[in-house]
Amino acid sequence: MTAALSAHELIARHRSTLDQALEAIRTRAYWSPHPEHPKAYGENGSLDAAAGKAAFDALLGSRLDLGQPGTDDWVGGETSPYGIDLGVTYPHADLDVLLPAMKAGQRAWRDAGAEQRAVVCLEILKRISDRTHEFAHAVMHTSGQAFMMAFQAGGPHAQDRGLEAVAYAYVEQVRTPDNAEWSKPQGKRDPLAVNKQFTPVPRGIALMIGCNTFPTWNGYPGLFASLATGNAVLVKPHPRAVLPLALTVQVAREVLTEAGFDPNLVALAAERPGEGIAKTLALRPEIRIIDYTGSTEFGDWLEANARQAQVYTEKAGVNTVVVHSTSDYKGMLSNLAFSLSLYSGQMCTTPQNLLVPREGISTDQGPKSYDEVVADLAKSVDGLLGDDARANALLGAIVNPDVKARLEAASGLGEVALASREITNPDFPGAVVRTPVIVKLDGAKPDDEAAYMSECFGPVSFAVAVDSAEDAAELLRRTVREKGAMTVGAYTTDPEFEQAVQEVCLEEAAQLSLNLTGGVYVNQTAAFSDFHGSGGNPAASAALCDGAFVANRFRVVEVRRDA
Repeated sequence: MTAALSAHELIARHRSTLDQALEAIRTRAYWSPHPEHPKAYGENGSLDAAAGKAAFDALLGSRLDLGQPGTDDWVGGETSPYGIDLGVTYPHADLDVLLPAMKAGQRAWRDAGAEQRAVVCLEILKRISDRTHEFAHAVMHTSGQAFMMAFQAGGPHAQDRGLEAVAYAYVEQVRTPDNAEWSKPQGKRDPLAVNKQFTPVPRGIALMIGCNTFPTWNGYPGLFASLATGNAVLVKPHPRAVLPLALTVQVAREVLTEAGFDPNLVALAAERPGEGIAKTLALRPEIRIIDYTGSTEFGDWLEANARQAQVYTEKAGVNTVVVHSTSDYKGMLSNLAFSLSLYSGQMCTTPQNLLVPREGISTDQGPKSYDEVVADLAKSVDGLLGDDARANALLGAIVNPDVKARLEAASGLGEVALASREITNPDFPGAVVRTPVIVKLDGAKPDDEAAYMSECFGPVSFAVAVDSAEDAAELLRRTVREKGAMTVGAYTTDPEFEQAVQEVCLEEAAQLSLNLTGGVYVNQTAAFSDFHGSGGNPAASAALCDGAFVANRFRVVEVRRDA
């Protein structure tokens, strides 16, 4: 296969970016090569806002032909949470044809080495970045995120997470040298001499099972970690969010072809309505790595049944914030209100349980009772979302009927401190937009425990009254241990209690945010610096991104020669 992009050209183009990424994950300092502001695009081959919207519009009602082998049908059926039928159709694969074709290109990809694989991945990410405006509309109309969130989280932040995975993959692969000359002294006799060659070899085909809410942000780490370590990658999108990942596969196949590799190293597995091919794929012997984001039930099934594969899951947890005391009461309420409202709470990191001592808390505005704290938080959410235009920009749309049903049922679980209200989106009358609900529960009542100890994904939060700060810490520990948590937050001015909460999170392996009152929120993480999940509690078996996330996607094979 003739390469239009030589290895030398790709290294010259992207090596400096890779080096900066390597430095960023070492220092954990802020860095990103992908602009967050929409106006930053439109030069050097990137699409501006108008061109990106036109490119998305041109996709509607089209057939996205990826040129994959084994295509036996065309499937689709995505409907935007904003009420638009996308009408895009995708190739449906005969797995007995597609999977062998994917394996065929792995030898050349393996032999290319860690650096060349890394810069090919960076070229894929660069071309995706150039189309960020187009991808933003695709993410918006499959996830229900508001446009700006879809632009940032589905664009530069997702691309950052993909690049982060490439950087970690590179580090782990070059940790062992390619060659070594080994010599062992034997006293008066000649030394024993052996030439040793070390090659990172892929496990096989990786399966990336996409999610509905963050198809690119949650999908790119596993996709690029597997690809950068030499594996072919089969992308199985959520049936309601195919388009962003199908476009990703399209770009990857184009770059692989131009770089002289087999495009079938990356392929799409779209499914017919109700077909449910994820279980079938997960048990195929060719599948040796699985990345999954979604429900605990299916994640547990994968971990128990896909025994031939290395399985990385991000499932569900019960995220908790402990409110003990604060030196910035207004800032705390504002920060929590934003965290509860962002994308209608449809994030795996959104706080669900707010643990507040029933005797109240100390603040810079004087003592506040449990009832006052909850009422003031409700007012803060109301104030944040009081303007419908601002509310639409923050909330987005409810992604599926199950979220709407949970939201409507929540009001029957306890006393409602903040009722959810319906908001009309004038640009998309078909969108289902709802503000969050806050329900008051009692941590001492067994009937209430059934509610707050279960994940209620969506814009639902429980203000749980607890007997004391110590009880709050113990309930936090039990919640993380039994149910898992992607995030934990705490507000306290007491160093001893801060240490107690920190100790709980260290022992139960939960990521902790303390006293956030400004523009950093508990449900947001920064690539190259923050770890998303820990892999150490039931919410997830992997962290995005650390060495463990990439190191077991390949093995090192040694060849020894007598010197």
